[in-house]
Amino acid sequence: MRDASEHAPQAGIGIAAVEAESFAVVPGRADAGLILLCDHAGNAFPPGYGTLGLPESQLRRHIAYDIGAAAVTRGIAAALGVPAVLTRFSRLLIDPNRGADDPTMIMRLSDGAVIPGNRHMDATEREKRTSLYYRPYHDAIEDVIGRCTAAGGPPAIISIHSFTESWKGVPRPWHVGILWDRDARLSAPMLDYFHADGGLIVGDNEPYKGSLEGDCLWQHATSRGLPNALIEIRQDLIREAQGQQQWVERIIALVRALKGRPDLNLDRL
Repeated sequence: MRDASEHAPQAGIGIAAVEAESFAVVPGRADAGLILLCDHAGNAFPPGYGTLGLPESQLRRHIAYDIGAAAVTRGIAAALGVPAVLTRFSRLLIDPNRGADDPTMIMRLSDGAVIPGNRHMDATEREKRTSLYYRPYHDAIEDVIGRCTAAGGPPAIISIHSFTESWKGVPRPWHVGILWDRDARLSAPMLDYFHADGGLIVGDNEPYKGSLEGDCLWQHATSRGLPNALIEIRQDLIREAQGQQQWVERIIALVRALKGRPDLNLDRL
């Protein structure tokens, strides 16, 4: 893997690092043609919320965040020199990968766990969380997209997620899934690439569907015609640093294989 310094942002075309309360922006080249997102990067909570009444053991589960996804996202961004936007707080506080009117945006029950701090939430509290911890993340994505478009043309957007290896006691066979909606410019070559590996079980819109209207990629990419795809990696494969690095390298190779495609704007990578 190339050293990240080879891709250090150049003067005048860089997206600077931002460390805000509810999100972080990893710096990168605005003209590279690619933006990374990580909607469920962390399992922390802002001051005043404690753990929403949950024991610490629950916060280490998939219900609180996408295990391993933040490290993979940051590793790809650093190696390719592209910007990334990541959330800071747990999806249990509010889920930024949901539409603003989605009733599952703040969960009262998640995979068998009752969320005490969400059970009696009223409209005022919902709006507070939306204002402080949902909209700023989406505003940051809009800002990065606008700056990247101005610097180098319409960017592609890849969102990095992870999924639990079993659901309701049933093992999930996929090593990786590609989620997509109506635009196959990224998803089709991604699926081809992972299938060609020969050792991977690859999900095409599995274990989830990528066509949920209002979700993060729909808001920022599908609705404006930007190429996009969501990569879901099984959590047991990226729970530890070694596995995270393996998937960083695998996705870097995938992205580089996409350079030169006339339907994508990745030639500056």
